[in-house]
Amino acid sequence: MANYTAADIKALREKTAAGMMDVKKALDEADGDMAKAEELLRVKGLKGVTKREGRTASNGLVTARAGAGEGTLVEVLCETDFVAKGERFGALADQVLTQAVATKASDADALLGSTLTDGKSVKELLDEANATIGEKIEVKRVARLEGEHVVSYLHKTSPDLPAQIGVLVSTTGGDEQTARDVAMHIAAFSPSVLTREEVAAETVENERRLAEATAKEEGKPEAALPKIVEGRVNGYFKENVLLEQPFAKEPKKTVAKVLTEAGADATGFVRFRVGG
Repeated sequence: MANYTAADIKALREKTAAGMMDVKKALDEADGDMAKAEELLRVKGLKGVTKREGRTASNGLVTARAGAGEGTLVEVLCETDFVAKGERFGALADQVLTQAVATKASDADALLGSTLTDGKSVKELLDEANATIGEKIEVKRVARLEGEHVVSYLHKTSPDLPAQIGVLVSTTGGDEQTARDVAMHIAAFSPSVLTREEVAAETVENERRLAEATAKEEGKPEAALPKIVEGRVNGYFKENVLLEQPFAKEPKKTVAKVLTEAGADATGFVRFRVGG
């Protein structure tokens, strides 16, 4: 009988995040040698990486770091919420974020191809985690912002899970608290652009067509259509443009008004939601 204990099984599971039966089989095959068992788990897992490539990774977390005029936001995905809330996955995500910050990565491909201090690429790091954990793990998105001030905000949608929503905001002037309040607003109200000028012309035109068709269907007077259409298009802007949204903490003021009163201006933002 292999020479290992229940404590050995527990320790190897915590180290590798592998399943109970896989750990026991590896320890049996390694005759209780922990290092050899870990290696067997890695080899076995790596063989299954290709098979897992077609799976859907829709759980995971977002993580961010900001300061000194720059910020980085990373989305790391896995298959199940069980893995997402595990310490091993959280540590992996933190390692990936640290690498993204160090290399100033602004997209997933650049981050995956970058080399860690031990000589492995981030892609290889993920493949190894994929192997030991037994789930598809991927870096889905990476964003980077620079500005006079950059703040980050992470939001948990469930107390049992890591952050599912992450925001970066860059501002000029004002104070950090105002910028953080705006970041929290973005997390809650999910604007798509900073200013209305960033909305594609075809999108605005489509909104006008829909507004006009809806007004006609409702039987609105022909003479009133231009004003009605303009009002509904402005309503679209108020819903999607950050600076035109009613501010979460003071709905009677727009985000732009709050920033102006604080002597600040927003210059950019990024918002990720896991799986979004």
